[in-house]
Amino acid sequence: MITIQLLVVGTIKDNYLKTGIQEYRKRLLPYARVEIEEVGEETVKGEPGPAEIEKILEAEGKRIRDRIKPRSYVIALDIVGTDLSSEEFSELIGKVAVYNSSAITFVIGGSWGLSEAVKREADYRLSFSRMTFPHQLMRLIFLEQLYRAFMISSAHTYHK
Repeated sequence: MITIQLLVVGTIKDNYLKTGIQEYRKRLLPYARVEIEEVGEETVKGEPGPAEIEKILEAEGKRIRDRIKPRSYVIALDIVGTDLSSEEFSELIGKVAVYNSSAITFVIGGSWGLSEAVKREADYRLSFSRMTFPHQLMRLIFLEQLYRAFMISSAHTYHK
């Protein structure tokens, strides 16, 4: 069974998101071991400037990089990453599991995204959309698409 490590910046505050996340984690149980690990989000007062944002990203990025498991295939969610259809996403997971690693780490950044170091060190950069989503909501969207990917590879009708 494949292990999915989901490294995310920040915590979920809204109950509706927690409920959705729990539902998709439950649905994924037969297909993958999904571990969600939260790393601390930097706090800032007011509207930070570019230099302060860079410091935020570096601090969050260090915490992310420290938690990536050895020999895990790392996929960073990045707005300028590669766009994939749900079918292509399913194929990517299958290929990584067969040819690269039985462990995949997906990384979701915080309010300001991901540090350049995290993106540079990732094995793959994946864009879910050119649109911007709240990072808390992205966790739920990601888990739904992960479940969909497993349904596609298992030839279940969920995808239709």
